[in-house]
Amino acid sequence: MVEGTPQRPAVRDVAPVVVCDGLVRVYRSGTGEVQALRGIDASFHAGTVTAVAGPSGSGKSSLLRMVAARERPSAGRLELLGQDVSLLRARALRDLRRRTVSFVEQRSSRGLFPHLTAIDQVRQVAVLRGMRDVDAREVLAGVGLVDRATHLPRTLSGGQQQRLAVALALLGPPTVVVADEPTAELDHANADVVLAALRRAASAGSTVVLSSHDEHALAGADRVLRLRHGVVSSEQVPHGEALAMLDSTGRVQLTGPALSLFTQGRARVTVEAGRVVLSPPEVGS
Repeated sequence: MVEGTPQRPAVRDVAPVVVCDGLVRVYRSGTGEVQALRGIDASFHAGTVTAVAGPSGSGKSSLLRMVAARERPSAGRLELLGQDVSLLRARALRDLRRRTVSFVEQRSSRGLFPHLTAIDQVRQVAVLRGMRDVDAREVLAGVGLVDRATHLPRTLSGGQQQRLAVALALLGPPTVVVADEPTAELDHANADVVLAALRRAASAGSTVVLSSHDEHALAGADRVLRLRHGVVSSEQVPHGEALAMLDSTGRVQLTGPALSLFTQGRARVTVEAGRVVLSPPEVGS
């Protein structure tokens, strides 16, 4: 956990805010199709921070865009606040997204107003979200940017733009906060500032989902979903326990040392005293 952040809440026994059920995302281009997500089963609850990890090309950004309802699934079911995203008309989906979701892109400058100073950015977003009496300087102080209040985005470093984009995304706070690599351009000290801000949003009731390659950032999450080839390969929960994922068809995703034992791509399955045991088959079997 990041030092100085509020205590993590327990996951509540309530309906999740976002549900992914067999989620598939296929991108089509002139050269063919790319299946970015191959059947994701996951749910995201209010008051929690979920980190999504995995190598480049594993589907992290695609999953985050799904969770943020910025794209519709090619197959499977995606629910946001109990509504099936695939069944919503374009206008209804846009309205739902505007009311409930904040999204921080990898290129954070895309979410900024190029002609407004940092403090005016905060004021403008507050007006757009119907917020009154917002202390814009306090918002900037929350991400360590109060000394850049009168600067335009083009005069801010990439890391400062990233922190400003996060500050704007957290105004409200919104029901769902999705941040794609929000600490990618930050040193550990400034990353801790951003992670603490995301934690405060979760403590206020937001559902926070972020992606990262940085183990330092992942350590501040309530759980970590690790993706591999477009599927969730494992889920790491508090106290360091790693859970293998079991989908609705009974397929288990193994990673790391466990996967390396099964060089033939097959496993022997036995049930012993109420436990399912997977072991490599005998050579030649």
